[in-house]
Amino acid sequence: MSEKKVRQHDKCDEKAGVTAKTYKVDKKTAEEFQIACKAAGVAMGTQLTKMMREFIEKVHEDGRSI
Repeated sequence: MSEKKVRQHDKCDEKAGVTAKTYKVDKKTAEEFQIACKAAGVAMGTQLTKMMREFIEKVHEDGRSI
């Protein structure tokens, strides 16, 4: 059996603590989000991370533990 090759990009992602995740979302929402990110000049991943962090902080502020 052959071993999976590790690409340089994968090494950089691992070092930076970045991972790929797959989520199912409404197609129209995903397409509009992509367009909005492009119009705002931001990367989709960067914007998703920002929104996730804001949501996590709100949950903590509400006194709920995760």
